[in-house]
Amino acid sequence: MNIPILMYHSIELMPKKTVMRSLHVPPRRFQFQMWMLKILGYKALSLKNLKPYLDGEKHGKVVGITFDDGYRNNLINAAPVLTKYNFSATCYIVSESIGTSNTWDLDKGITQRALMNVDEINEWLNLGMDIGAHTKTHVDLTLVSEKQALIEIGDCKTELEKKFHVPVNDFCYPFGHFNAAVCNITKDSGYVSATSMKRGRVNSKSDMHILPRIPINHRTLPHLFLAKILTKYEDKK
Repeated sequence: MNIPILMYHSIELMPKKTVMRSLHVPPRRFQFQMWMLKILGYKALSLKNLKPYLDGEKHGKVVGITFDDGYRNNLINAAPVLTKYNFSATCYIVSESIGTSNTWDLDKGITQRALMNVDEINEWLNLGMDIGAHTKTHVDLTLVSEKQALIEIGDCKTELEKKFHVPVNDFCYPFGHFNAAVCNITKDSGYVSATSMKRGRVNSKSDMHILPRIPINHRTLPHLFLAKILTKYEDKK
């Protein structure tokens, strides 16, 4: 059984001239997408809740929902829609950037958006959502030493667990970049899963530490969203 894991970033309506506008899904479009999942009989789940399906222990119409970086607009614009349909999602947090903005994008001229602070992440968790780790500083793990990668990956888990008193078992590679050494460090650091930016759906044969995802962006109109969920469209990418 092939399961889509959807990859979102920011849920916000942005002006037409916004650099990398595709990263931002308008709230009304997100609402419509979640409504479509509900109408089609799908249950949208965080990585923690999706794991029994990936392991073949549970069966049903499910999709995974992930948000990279931890934007405040995930809490404001996405969480109410998710709770309305009794869905859950995983938000990947950059542990040293909590309460700041996506400063790793400054050199690319990408618009800065607020990231959730500690209270807001706690609110996210209290709504039944989950968090995962996205390194300490959103560094490209393939460009640093293995020692530095270990700190970025391992310490992020430790810091988030200490700060929020929840297990953090799910990881996401910043920029989608990884190699064999980075994968091994992620496994050795105790993560149960790691998502990438490889495209496609997952199944019981998928490597849990190189899980592919399906990008949902500003240009994902209803017909394309349905194709990504219901067909082999993404498997061919």
